[in-house]
Amino acid sequence: MTRSRPAETTTRPDRRGIPGMRWAVLSTNVGVLLLNYGDRAALGVAAPLIMAEFGFSQTTMGLIMSAFALTYAPACFLGGALSDRFGPRAVMAGAVAWWSLWTAATAVCFNALTFVVQRLMFGLGEGPQGSVTARTMANWFPKREYATAVGLSFAANPLGAAVGTPVVTVLLVWSGHVWQVPFLVLGGIGLLVAVWWYAVLRDRPEQHPRATDAELEHITSGALARTAVSEDEAPPVRSYLRQPAVLANAFAFFGFSWILFMFLSWYPVFLTQEHGIELESLAWAGALPWIAGAVGTALGGIMSDRVARRTQAPFAVRRWSAVLCLGAGALLCLPVAAVGGTASAVGLLAGALLLLYLSNAQFFALVEDSVHPARLGAVTGFVHFCANLAAIVAPAATGFLVDELGSWPAAFGLAGGLAMAGALALALVRRPSPAAA
Repeated sequence: MTRSRPAETTTRPDRRGIPGMRWAVLSTNVGVLLLNYGDRAALGVAAPLIMAEFGFSQTTMGLIMSAFALTYAPACFLGGALSDRFGPRAVMAGAVAWWSLWTAATAVCFNALTFVVQRLMFGLGEGPQGSVTARTMANWFPKREYATAVGLSFAANPLGAAVGTPVVTVLLVWSGHVWQVPFLVLGGIGLLVAVWWYAVLRDRPEQHPRATDAELEHITSGALARTAVSEDEAPPVRSYLRQPAVLANAFAFFGFSWILFMFLSWYPVFLTQEHGIELESLAWAGALPWIAGAVGTALGGIMSDRVARRTQAPFAVRRWSAVLCLGAGALLCLPVAAVGGTASAVGLLAGALLLLYLSNAQFFALVEDSVHPARLGAVTGFVHFCANLAAIVAPAATGFLVDELGSWPAAFGLAGGLAMAGALALALVRRPSPAAA
């Protein structure tokens, strides 16, 4: 039996509000996601030093990196379900505090087993951020602005990697290549961010003392307004987990995530091994493709909403945007490992990530247009869970292919092929009824 959420009051005492409070909420979410990927990218940057100190092989380091996703993937689903029930404010604050403590704990790891435990606990905290962000944006933005809100929010993920790479590099150089230092610094910053999130956020604009009546009217009225969240007659979550549109979206997102996690984990190592990049030079070479990804994510959401408002067909717009951009980005990934020059490799990857990230917001927006509003967090979490199964396999598979076959092109080819297959699957499905059980 579904437990109904207590009715939320929409009557508030007259207070001096802040116009555009939803954008302040979005900006706070951006700060959280910047930290999220900055923390995640840190191990990839420090990996050459850690491998040298502990004598880890490519395969061992790949397994350590993959351990993160063993808890991260299920926590995506868990975080979404918890945010549907308890609201995103408390769930995200707890998640940020947890992963920040375990980011700092990296500094005390001393062998492969301790690194694996750290990555498991770190992934458990980082998992909820995607589905909780989706829930937050659905609560605070009308449907006509949802992809824009999601795109701008998730642009912080690759931007976090872009910022995190040079920040970690600078900290490593400043500390004399003491790899523990960046993890301690990032962990401390994260605890402050958790407090900041909890202070700024409320679960819904109706509950926020600084949300104006005009903004509430904007969110809840007009074409493609925010849909009211009520559990009355909402189908069970399991009914959505067998719908072809949801499953195809999850598979396409899986292909996207395979490429993402392969590069997030191994790109710095690839540059140092194949192109002789020194640690000090990773700042520019490591950051440029992620900056392109941030631009792509933001543009993808904005363009998707603009076309959806004109056509009044948001599902079709999101679907074909994802299919075309994911497919084109996958094709561009294939020659990255084969080119000889560093500038060519970095430029190709930047172009590939720009195209891939144009599809990023679409995966979340497709869920929003396919499910009952009361099930958005849980179903988004399920799709994000499926996508992040790639995070379990991709880093380890890449390390194995490079170790056993000595072939970066084989690793890149596998990633591109999976993303192409996901794009094709998404091209073949139709929009389901959000209210269908």
